[in-house]
Amino acid sequence: MAAATENEKYYLEQEQIPADEDSEYRYDTVTVEDEFISEDIEESLDSVVRTIRKSTEDAAASLRRETQLKSSVTTRPEVVDDFVRNFLVKMGMSKSLDTFQTEWYEMQQQGLLPEEQIGVAPDIYTKNAQMAHELKNLRREMNKYKEATLKAKEAYVKLRKERDYHRMHHKRVVQEKARLIAELKKLKDHYADYEPTLQQLKQRYEVAMKEKMLTRLERDRAVGQVHGLKSTLRNLDQTGGQFFMPEANIHACRTGATVPVDKFGHGPTQRRMAEAREKWEGKDITEEATPRHPNDSMFPVDNGVHPYLAQSRLPSGHLTRTGGFHLSHSYQAHSHAVSSVALHPRKQILSTTSDDCTWKMWAIPTGEIIMTGEGHTDWVCDSDFHPSGTKLATTSGDTTVKIWDFAKAECVHTFTEHTLAVWACSWHTCGDFLATCSMDNTGKIWDLNSQRCRWTLRGHTDSVNSISFIPYSNTVITCSADKTVSLWDSRMGLCGQTFYGHMHSVNDVTLNQRCDTVASCDSYGTVKLWDMRTGAPMVSTDCGPHPSNKVAFDPSGTVLAIASNDSTVRMYEVGTGQVTSLAGHEDAVQCLVFDKSGDFLVSGGSDLTVRIWS
Repeated sequence: MAAATENEKYYLEQEQIPADEDSEYRYDTVTVEDEFISEDIEESLDSVVRTIRKSTEDAAASLRRETQLKSSVTTRPEVVDDFVRNFLVKMGMSKSLDTFQTEWYEMQQQGLLPEEQIGVAPDIYTKNAQMAHELKNLRREMNKYKEATLKAKEAYVKLRKERDYHRMHHKRVVQEKARLIAELKKLKDHYADYEPTLQQLKQRYEVAMKEKMLTRLERDRAVGQVHGLKSTLRNLDQTGGQFFMPEANIHACRTGATVPVDKFGHGPTQRRMAEAREKWEGKDITEEATPRHPNDSMFPVDNGVHPYLAQSRLPSGHLTRTGGFHLSHSYQAHSHAVSSVALHPRKQILSTTSDDCTWKMWAIPTGEIIMTGEGHTDWVCDSDFHPSGTKLATTSGDTTVKIWDFAKAECVHTFTEHTLAVWACSWHTCGDFLATCSMDNTGKIWDLNSQRCRWTLRGHTDSVNSISFIPYSNTVITCSADKTVSLWDSRMGLCGQTFYGHMHSVNDVTLNQRCDTVASCDSYGTVKLWDMRTGAPMVSTDCGPHPSNKVAFDPSGTVLAIASNDSTVRMYEVGTGQVTSLAGHEDAVQCLVFDKSGDFLVSGGSDLTVRIWS
């Protein structure tokens, strides 16, 4: 029977149900008559009470009707096939859904589905589905809250770190403030004692000047008496007469005391002055009292003649060219920074020193190397050609000063008396003396003939950074990290004058051809021009904030070249104060020098190169 039922044929018939047409019905217009209130109704107390009671009853009836209209909504459980369909739709199983519907309707048409099995789905499945949906929503919200919590945690950690950093910075600032306040109090207490000291020194100075003036008057009077007596004796000798004078006499002083005088009327002070004058008459007062070496050289006499002074009247090459100097040649000179450049006194030869412990000689402007010197064990700071051009002096960080002979192509002598790095050197015009300066706060004057140190220049309180002989004189000029510039007498080793005004370490100092203007630069880029005669600053120019490493006047003295740490060469016009820059170096400019004719400028820097500007 079951097999016959399964094999029984059935057909599906498609029918269309036509839509209802409204043509079968007739519609008429219903007129709404206006409300008519009879005018015959008489208003009385009974009618008013009835009206009020009727309105009250109408309100209560409407309230009861609204209460009865409210009904509770009940959720009917869905049937099994709807439950399965919803599940397949939710899972996205469209093919399974189509297969399920086809098979379900086929079995339903065949009567294979009993009524008791196609009822509603069990309530537990519906609750499980609802709980699964709620669980999914809750998990999604939980993930959102977790992400927000992580972000809040990161922000909290970051804020705590910033708080700790600012707290530590605040403590450090408070400590520095307390330290600065303490230092300011110390400085105030320290400088408070200066005013009475200055007053006392001023009084002593005035007293000393008065005594000096009185001593000078007494000396002039004594010299006049001596000349008068000599002329009197000369006249007596010529006339053949005799001049009588008591051998000893008692001379009354203004205070009432008596002192013995000789036959010339000289007291004890005048007699000692005459003896000292006779002792030093005909002698050089600059001759040192220390024992002389048999090979010591004599300092030349200052005659005040400068053979290159005429060049100071020529116009500056930088100002006569259109646009000033421009970069014409450039070549790499060393494997480390170039620390100094020096020009041969008569030939187109350039000497360079470097931090690679060597010095080299080059033909300029071609840049062909001529000679390389090796022997220093540390960086080479400076070099200078001998006035004859046959020797070269070099200074180094190994505390030595070496003299190189070009004819022998070797080092002929080494001076080793400096205790720290030697910064610079300069030859005397005569070629017998060499001046050097060092980090040990001293400068030294070396005698090349006796090969010994003649004088040690002591007076600076910090490293002496530059030293040079004033051309054709015995005067040496130095600058130091103690912020001062000093002039020294190389014959006596004494400081003659000091220039004060810099606020930072002075890196270099130089003079123009006339030797009437001094230029100096410091580690904060400040450049000062000084009057050589008065020692007062004339001009101060700020070329900072980068340090200025080297300064050099052109032969005319109208242009000052400044080697700056910002990789530029600044050209300062003395007359107008205008500053222009020569750009070309890729790192700090350490050194520069003008040609004697002023036709070109040579510079060296930390970019390992030497550049020629013309």
